[in-house]
Amino acid sequence: MTRSWILDSLGEPAFERLATELSGAELQSVLLEVMQRRAAARTPADVLAHYERDGFCRPAAVDQRISVALDGHLLAAAAGFDAIELSPVAPLAACSSVALTAQHRVLSALRSTEIVADPTNVLALECALRLRASSEPVHLATSHRTLRAQPVPKLPGFAPHFRIFVLASGGVEAKDHAFTTETLERHIRTMLGALTRLEDHGYVFGARHVDLLATPARAALADRIAASLAGITVHRKPLDHSYYSGGLRYQLWVTTPDGMPLPLIDGGAFDWLAKLASNRRAVYIASGAGAQLMAVRFRAA
Repeated sequence: MTRSWILDSLGEPAFERLATELSGAELQSVLLEVMQRRAAARTPADVLAHYERDGFCRPAAVDQRISVALDGHLLAAAAGFDAIELSPVAPLAACSSVALTAQHRVLSALRSTEIVADPTNVLALECALRLRASSEPVHLATSHRTLRAQPVPKLPGFAPHFRIFVLASGGVEAKDHAFTTETLERHIRTMLGALTRLEDHGYVFGARHVDLLATPARAALADRIAASLAGITVHRKPLDHSYYSGGLRYQLWVTTPDGMPLPLIDGGAFDWLAKLASNRRAVYIASGAGAQLMAVRFRAA
């Protein structure tokens, strides 16, 4: 709902014109002029004070050498995925148009763009473009500094912007849902392999297990995936979370140095690619790992 003070300040006709009637180019010109005037009114002291107080602007809490080395190990573990570096911005509504994400939780920008709030949404766009050119499955990996305009837990490793390591796969469903089951297994094994690699380079993740969740309609697929993960501790659970629109989700739990279990890696199946490609047989699997959390909580002294 529109905040009442906006209508009180602008009047409903003016707001409606800004929100719906101006073309994209016209609105962009208005906003650019507004930002230029506001920037011109700022002094260097104003800018410094803003930099000091705004968590969106402050540097990350992790030494950049550690982040770069960590990214290298994670990407090396994902050798079966094409590694790409995303732009800092995505098209406006990259998250909210296909996922259950409110636009208020995204830092919207000028020129019909937004700061990337979730690389998995952007990689879905990339998968859609690649599948338009070829029917071959797409497997992508990236590590990206992400910014989210939402409350931040007051815990070590959490901040308004953070690095996240992401795997994303898109393809057309095969017989007996083979693409879905094989790709989810591939993501889980790749993420477990990444943890093992990091443990050879100064990280400690403790005991770990996988929670594999599914809706009733996808329970048989989840059972097949669980059976394929030989040698891995898997707990089967029901899924009651509409964000995972493909009916499957996994969480990879590790143990913090102080003995607390933590879901460090999260992934699942989504209908985003089906929406983007207008093809109900298009499948999208994505996984995310808290790379910044790894550096803060799991790196040995």
